[in-house]
Amino acid sequence: MFEKTYTVTGMTCQHCVASVTEEVGELDGVQSVNVDLDTGAVTVTSEAELAEDNVRSAVEEAGYTLTA
Repeated sequence: MFEKTYTVTGMTCQHCVASVTEEVGELDGVQSVNVDLDTGAVTVTSEAELAEDNVRSAVEEAGYTLTA
């Protein structure tokens, strides 16, 4: 199992959290997505290391920006 925390900007409400969780959760191998709205931290647990470009694309599809 791999776990990595990313920082996402632009999220302001629980709908934002749900959108990011849904899009990132659809990536191959993702086991869980935990979003902390207050800090913008998005922790992803997956079967294998994810390509950051894939995570970035999923976050952007949800309408937000991956900053780290």
